[in-house]
Amino acid sequence: MIIGIGTKNKAKIKAVQHGLTEVLMQEMDFASFKTNSGVSEQPFSDEETIQGAINRASSVLELSDGDIGIGLEGGVVQTGYGLFLCNWGALSEKGKEPIIAGGARILLPEAIAKRLRDGEELGPVMDEFCQTEGIRHHQGAMGIFTNGAVHRDEMFKHTVKLLGGQWKYRKEYS
Repeated sequence: MIIGIGTKNKAKIKAVQHGLTEVLMQEMDFASFKTNSGVSEQPFSDEETIQGAINRASSVLELSDGDIGIGLEGGVVQTGYGLFLCNWGALSEKGKEPIIAGGARILLPEAIAKRLRDGEELGPVMDEFCQTEGIRHHQGAMGIFTNGAVHRDEMFKHTVKLLGGQWKYRKEYS
């Protein structure tokens, strides 16, 4: 089975590889491709983040000629309590509706949230905040703001497991 992954982000690739291996427990080959989300660099709602995940999953299905395509997208959602991180995933399979799942959310500190509301993107803001580069490829904002309790790959792995479980259910019962 060939699994197309719609990103070159190391944390997301790790999440797909580990998450699907745990759920599907079968031989799989993984191929990752840079894909365009078709949404803002910083998605600012669940709807926009979901659409980005679907677009990536559909694109990589075509690019990889895989059996399934996985797209993962991180974004933020404004609530009455503040700005929350969100993450969504989509699984595409030829001739079928995409499967969608979402994951963990945490409240961003107001100093970070303000910069995002002012038009900046989370990745570069986090790199500056942590005085390093590539936070999004490693622990991510999730890892930083949970003090290492949950890293970005673990957050997305949960979403991937939700996708894989739904796909397995659809395959067995549809």
